[in-house]
Order: sequence, then structure tokens, then C-alpha cells
Amino acid sequence: MDLKDIQIHIDQVMNEHNNRSIPKFEGYSPFEMHQLLHFTFGKDSPIQLQKLSDSDYLKIPILNQIKYLTDLIDKTGEIKLTKMGFLPTKIVSAIYEQGFLKEEFIEKGISKLYKETDSLTIHLTRILIEIGGLVKKRNGKLSLTKSSKKLLGDNYELLRLILMTFATKFNWAYNDGYGDNQIGQLGYGFSLILLSKYGQEKRLDSFYSEKYFKAFPQLLDSVEPNYGTLEKYTTNCYSARTFDRFLDYFGLIKIEEEGKRLDSIKHISKTDIYDRLIKCMPHNTRS
Repeated sequence: MDLKDIQIHIDQVMNEHNNRSIPKFEGYSPFEMHQLLHFTFGKDSPIQLQKLSDSDYLKIPILNQIKYLTDLIDKTGEIKLTKMGFLPTKIVSAIYEQGFLKEEFIEKGISKLYKETDSLTIHLTRILIEIGGLVKKRNGKLSLTKSSKKLLGDNYELLRLILMTFATKFNWAYNDGYGDNQIGQLGYGFSLILLSKYGQEKRLDSFYSEKYFKAFPQLLDSVEPNYGTLEKYTTNCYSARTFDRFLDYFGLIKIEEEGKRLDSIKHISKTDIYDRLIKCMPHNTRS
């Protein structure tokens, strides 16, 4: 056996290892998980983002909230920010009144909506359009970038940009009280696979968190709970970031919640547009 034959043999062994089905990865291979983690919607990833109908795009709250704000900026040419660099109060009120994304504390009168940071979703919207390159900020004013004008007319490309910006540029741990860790954001594509596979029926949020942490147990190592057990704390963290502040914003799930906040029972199911947007392929054994 010469050197070439040895290399061929080594390549075959590595290929078999990288492409074998792994139970804790829901049957996907190390190669597929690598693609899922680093190239979530790439050509070799087990999930793909599909085009929707115009009526389906209207069901995606964060997309339409962003379009509403960018349309306001486009019509006026620019928006002057407050001294602290936030959206003016009139704009904040106008956005919230559209009803794209309602917030429990505001709806119940527990907190009042006045400034941008009083609303998680409006604050997020302003952050996403900035770090996503849809707007530029100069001299305390927001205006559209040249590249954004074409993009804003293409729902598929705009949604793709918003999704990737949220998933890869925005820090999911930002101001959520669960600490600076990667829970939920790392391997968010795996959560999409789990919802695609199991989301037809109502299931507890803990059903998904258990599978998520089985795939990524190292995420538990650096967590120090502020309350309760490690399991309960990390389940709540994963659930808040993945369901409440990600998939629900994109209109991809339905949340049914009972009980008080930290001890609530939360059931998750996917919406009718989920499978039309997220295409999930089964494990593929490559030769």
C-alpha cells in the first residue's frame, strides 16, 4: 500500500466518522451539525430558508415592524434621534400602535410606553436596522443606506437579512438577566430542526430545552443560577431567548402559557407558516 492508498483509506475512515448518525443530534452527523452551526442556511446545511407568499410575509411581526419604521424614515428622509441616541417618543408610540408586536407589561399597564427602551421589541427593531446595515446614523440622525432601498422591496431577501442579523450579530443575552452566555443563540439552527420535527403538537418548552442541552451540554458548565435549580434556570433562559424573543417575534410559533411567570407552564407549537419558511432535510449519508 503506497502513500496515496493510505491517504484514501484515512479519508474514507474520516468520512464515515463525520457522516455517521448521532442520536443526541437527532440523528444528524457531525458534518451536518458543523454546517448547521457555522453555515445555518448554507447549501450543505440540513435546513434551508424558503420563499413565502406575500400574504405569509404579512404574518411575520418583526419583519413588518421593521418595514414600518424604515418606511417612516424613507418618507421623511431622516429621523432625528434623541440626545441619548434613541427614537423620538412620537415614533415609538406610532410603531407600537400598529400592533405588530404587543408586550405583556405594557398591555397590562404594569409599565408605561414612553421612550424607545420601554419596549423590548421597538428597541430591538432599531438595533437590527442599524447592525443589519439598513440605516446609517450620522450627526444624530437615522437615514436609509443606498443598499437598503432595493432590499426593502424584496421580502425574501429582507427577511433573510433580518433573521441572520438577529441570529449572528445581535447578542441574545443582551439585557435579559440570564448572564453573558451562548444559551439559545449557539445552535439556534438545531432548535429550528427540533420545531420542524416535533412542533406539530403542543409540547412543553422543557421538552425542547432537554434536547437542546443534550446536544450542547457544555453550555451548562459556566451557568450559575440566580434562582432555583440549574435545570429550571437554564430551561427558562433557553425558553425566553428561543421562544419568547426569537421564534415568536418571527411568527413561527404559538405560545400557550399558564401560571405565574417563573413557574409558568409553557406549551409551544409551530404556526402554519413554519414549514413553508423552514425546510428541514433528514440525515443524509454522504459517500
